[in-house]
Amino acid sequence: MKLEEDNLGFLLTDVTRLLRRVAEKRLQGSSLTLSQARALKYIAINEGVRQVELAELLEIQPMTLARQIDLLAEAGLVERRPDPKDRRAHLIYLTEQADAQLEVIKQMSRGVRQDALAGLTDEQADILRFALYHMHQNLARLA
Repeated sequence: MKLEEDNLGFLLTDVTRLLRRVAEKRLQGSSLTLSQARALKYIAINEGVRQVELAELLEIQPMTLARQIDLLAEAGLVERRPDPKDRRAHLIYLTEQADAQLEVIKQMSRGVRQDALAGLTDEQADILRFALYHMHQNLARLA
């Protein structure tokens, strides 16, 4: 692939798609889908988050997230607790059983990251992370 300045968006989109595809393959045999794994990871980072706020963070529809939370709750990985500030809302918390699944997610992520960064030096990988983080900050201010 020829690296041109105007290819950046296409390249980032393709890399993201491929990262997802490899992650899905690595999760095969697990009880989690990639969407559920993402939700579980976001809950771990934002434990006690309101369900509607979690949907915004994941950039999915609240009804889609509600189904995912239902499945995660049925699996004993998360629980909904009433929001003391809003009786219509629920806060999402991990259960102890989620720890094992979070370890699966961590191992999967580590493997995907190693595969994606293969052939890069540590310095090149750090530069890539720095550049992507900086781009994220620039664009987040405009969104």
